Amino acid sequence: MKIINVSPHARSIKQLLEQASADNIILRAPDGREFVLAEIDDFNREIELARQSDRLIKFLDERGKQEQTISLSDARARLGIK
Repeated sequence: MKIINVSPHARSIKQLLEQASADNIILRAPDGREFVLAEIDDFNREIELARQSDRLIKFLDERGKQEQTISLSDARARLGIK
């Protein structure tokens, strides 16, 4: 994904961004291709950054390969929860 900073002088783009903050927009090019302009919230940005972390992905892959699990009753017993 590429990030392009919008100039404060680009009025038409700024207007589109304001509209996209209220509702997602489909932009249709003269040749018929369509693009989506949507606001990205903080959670989605955090997920995108997490996906770029090789260390985190490796950790999650290793955790996903673990076959041994514990039952809910065993977990409660280990935590001292009745």
